[in-house]
Amino acid sequence: MAHIYVVSDANQVLTEVVSALEFITSDITTFPSSQEFLEACHKSAPDLAVLDFQVTNMGAMATCLELHLEESGGRLPHIPVLILIDRRPDVFLARRSKAEGFLVKPLDSIKLTNAAKAVLSGKGYQDESYKPISITH
Repeated sequence: MAHIYVVSDANQVLTEVVSALEFITSDITTFPSSQEFLEACHKSAPDLAVLDFQVTNMGAMATCLELHLEESGGRLPHIPVLILIDRRPDVFLARRSKAEGFLVKPLDSIKLTNAAKAVLSGKGYQDESYKPISITH
């Protein structure tokens, strides 16, 4: 059974994410801050981290980069990350942070479940909601 950590300071986001991910596992732990999440990762690393892009003191991009630094220093194993983004510019930032996946809010429980499964299986996931439209002549 996969162990998933979810980080958001918005109760509605936590509720939506947990509700969708319960189809994958019942082993879900939520955190209201990235600092608490990082401390918990050092005690027991999850199989997947779902990070809300807009968290008060340390957002998803900074948290994801911190995870990579801790991994490169040998202090943490690799922790796959799925970022929940808000706006089109966040796509660039999610990719830049080297997250394994990103999903555009508002959340769709089926997409979220599929994204989490894809990241857990090592395939990665990129929401195509903001993908540019191809125009042919």
